[in-house]
Amino acid sequence: MTLALENGRRQFDYWLTVYKRTWKGTLISSFLLPLLYLAAMGIGLGSFVDGNGTDALGGVSYLQFIAPGLLAATGLQIAVGEATYPVMSGLKWQKFYFSMIATPLRPADVVFGQFGFIAFRVASTCAVFLVVIAAFGGLDSPLGLLGLPVALLVGMAAAAPVAAYATKLDNDAGFAMVFRFGVVPAFLFSGAFFPVSQLPNWIEWLAYVSPLWHGVELCRDLSLGTVEPWLALVNVLYLLAWFLVGTWLAIRGFNRRLIR
Repeated sequence: MTLALENGRRQFDYWLTVYKRTWKGTLISSFLLPLLYLAAMGIGLGSFVDGNGTDALGGVSYLQFIAPGLLAATGLQIAVGEATYPVMSGLKWQKFYFSMIATPLRPADVVFGQFGFIAFRVASTCAVFLVVIAAFGGLDSPLGLLGLPVALLVGMAAAAPVAAYATKLDNDAGFAMVFRFGVVPAFLFSGAFFPVSQLPNWIEWLAYVSPLWHGVELCRDLSLGTVEPWLALVNVLYLLAWFLVGTWLAIRGFNRRLIR
């Protein structure tokens, strides 16, 4: 495990070098759009919601309700984006993963390096977003700053199984299914915009299966200072389970595709 982590760190250096040359292309999608969304939904729409009462939101402003959910959702969206087309590129288009394992690196090392870069992308983007949320008054408690590691965990819980899924595809057509039936429904129905208790019963229970719901709930509880330790532990363990199982599947998939 120590060797795998060390080799993964070396791969992270490669990805960081690539990102230094391409970071400008991520400014709009990674930083500007989430900020505009927060302003439009939390402040623009939020003024109308607050004007009609906030009892359904637990008595907090709509900005304070929605901001933690958007933080967790941003982590998931960034992670899924980095676990789809970049992974497909390394396996099929540019095939740089094959060059990597031509060295003493193993497929597991490649996976850890890729995941290390995804974690960097999620953490850096969400850190900026969290600063803006705090500046807008979206945090009711200093514990809300812990939303950053939660958003990172949400991102990795989604990235690992998506990367594993990418290893099973022969082309990128399958990614449309990921975004259409995975990311978009999770974004809309995970409690980020309204309590899931307002959904029909069968959809409400589907929301509880989503890792994003657990991340949204934990980020919001931290932001509002209403954390229940046992429930927070359940949320963290659930997200860790998604990440660990997804990582195991991803390593299996990389072994299958890279070593034939």
